[in-house]
Amino acid sequence: MGIDTTSAGKVIAAQMEAIEKDYEDTDDHQIGAVVTIVEVSGPNGSEFRVRNNLGNPFMALGIMRIAEHQLLAGMQGPGA
Repeated sequence: MGIDTTSAGKVIAAQMEAIEKDYEDTDDHQIGAVVTIVEVSGPNGSEFRVRNNLGNPFMALGIMRIAEHQLLAGMQGPGA
């Protein structure tokens, strides 16, 4: 039996639905950079799989740094 990818699919689907909702009234936007990070865990530990559509590892690293800053800002709460 293969690995169950349902949880990754749900997160990606929720992201796409949120994007569609936020940009439903515009025709002048498009999806640009895409980076996915998935943890695969098993009896011998975990590994992280990273994929992107940028073609340049330095650009992918920059996108992940931007995401890090956005996550940290969100953890501080409103008005922080």
